[in-house]
Amino acid sequence: MPRVAVVGTGFGCRVHVPALRAAGFDVVALVGQDRDRTERRAGRAGVAGACTSLREALDLHVDAVTIAAPPDQHSPLTLEALAAGAHVLCEKPFALDVDAAEALAAAAARANRVGLVAHEFRFAPERRLVAQLLRDDAIGAPRLATLLQHLDLVADRATPVPSWWFDSAQGGGWLGASGSHTIDQVRHWLGDIAAVRSSSLLCRGADADDGFVGHLTTASGCEVTIEQCAAAWGPPLDVARVVGERGTLWIDRSHRVWLASADDREGRCLLDPPASAASDDPRQRFTHLELGPFTDLCRCFADAIGGNGSSDAATFADGVAVQRVIDIIRAGRG
Repeated sequence: MPRVAVVGTGFGCRVHVPALRAAGFDVVALVGQDRDRTERRAGRAGVAGACTSLREALDLHVDAVTIAAPPDQHSPLTLEALAAGAHVLCEKPFALDVDAAEALAAAAARANRVGLVAHEFRFAPERRLVAQLLRDDAIGAPRLATLLQHLDLVADRATPVPSWWFDSAQGGGWLGASGSHTIDQVRHWLGDIAAVRSSSLLCRGADADDGFVGHLTTASGCEVTIEQCAAAWGPPLDVARVVGERGTLWIDRSHRVWLASADDREGRCLLDPPASAASDDPRQRFTHLELGPFTDLCRCFADAIGGNGSSDAATFADGVAVQRVIDIIRAGRG
């Protein structure tokens, strides 16, 4: 069993620890900033090592490190882990800018270590099926794609969230937190992004962004619109739709996958997953959606460490490509 340290006592403890264990890792250390809190959470999670620095965890002779710290800590923590010979699975947003992302990818290559980015939603059943159908040419060449999401997650500015969420200097903002997943989804489904035609960020005062809009073109010529807002009052809105030369694929709000074509204009359901209820605990609001895909990601991490072939997980090279698009949108250069 590969020995792994988890950096981060929030999402790291809630999702990384159980997913890693389910994937066959031995979680030997939890790293946090506050000693007492880290010891409490490590104790509840059954992790023997409660550490207040990555160096302390690396001294336990770990094979791998997963990083779920604030975004401004991703680069220094990843470099420290790679320098110690550990493989790294890093949360998104991968880095603060593309230069830092490229430096991390280069460091992983020099160290000959596995470097993956936590784009776990590649492994959500509905997204994985759409990716496969697109690879199988189910709708012909994609011409148009729309990925749209409105949530009330921080519609109330008083909603308790980690302080860095609204601090752009620490890598906060919805573009990095969720937009990184969406940009990776576009790349995973439709290939490389050749251009950002236009873009804008939604901000409230001095806060980091809580929404964004981007109009992209892929290298294959597909026109893509991405739009998200985490501060939208009202029922959630969630659209993921790809129009091809011979048909249309989409995912509805119930995570069902549909395919329509000339032979079936109304569309037929190809995947109807069983409903899974969200927890009443606000801290666990998305765990039912995150844990399964993250476990599959950790299995890919274990396979890559063991040299067992290729995987569908996002690599550091993918992280660089996503960060490049984020930088363009953030700078308003589209």
